[in-house]
Amino acid sequence: MENSRIAQQGLVLLGCGKMGSAMLAGWLARGLPAASVWVRDPAPSEWLQATGVRLNEDLPLAPAIVLVAVKPQMMAEALPTLRQMGNGETLFVSVAAGTPITFFEATLGQQTPVVRAMPNTPAAISQGITAIVGNTQAGNQGLDEAELLLSAVGEVVRLENEAQIDAVTGVSGSGPAYVFHMIETLAAAGREQGLPDAMALQLARATVAGAGALAMAADEDPSELRVNVTSPNGTTQAALEVLMDPEYGFPALMRRAVTAAADRSRELARG
Repeated sequence: MENSRIAQQGLVLLGCGKMGSAMLAGWLARGLPAASVWVRDPAPSEWLQATGVRLNEDLPLAPAIVLVAVKPQMMAEALPTLRQMGNGETLFVSVAAGTPITFFEATLGQQTPVVRAMPNTPAAISQGITAIVGNTQAGNQGLDEAELLLSAVGEVVRLENEAQIDAVTGVSGSGPAYVFHMIETLAAAGREQGLPDAMALQLARATVAGAGALAMAADEDPSELRVNVTSPNGTTQAALEVLMDPEYGFPALMRRAVTAAADRSRELARG
């Protein structure tokens, strides 16, 4: 990982659950020295203990970056312990859902550089996508440093404003669960048509994974890919007439689902 400021001043990881562990694994794989990483975690896994990072040791006074990966309900207790690092050059990057930048500024100081990020669970296999947005103090340098860190677990996009985080939550933050449920229901429909349980699940998993990989690799957009595999009056068209029904099909369902997730994200941010 080519960032001398991080290597020299250090990186603090506050919380090392599934998301924190995925990111740490990515950083170490990219060459960040384990000795440059301080991790605070009350129940470290065996894997974490074997990485060689500075685990639950005294923290540096002014690390380059603090990445906050604790659960949102633990934020009010954990963040104030780092108050002495606020209002300086230390960049705070948060992957905690529902915690706005204003909370960090109020807790750490108004001049604290903060980047808020919304990753998703495929980050665990370095196939995630993360949206980021920063305050004025973070600036472009802060966004560049946050992108460098978060690109270790997948793609990174930059938002125009923090309000867009709620829409990101509805699309990509919560989106993997929608896909998992689609696999469940596709397999269940296959069983109803006479397929053995294991085979139905295997077919559903591979179909969704393969279609996703094709959508990522193809030059065409998804609507064109859909048209390409839909023969007139064929089996796919018969199915799509059900799925594309404007009142009961995917368009209406997906709008309602994404809206529900985005609305809940707004509620959590308001506390």
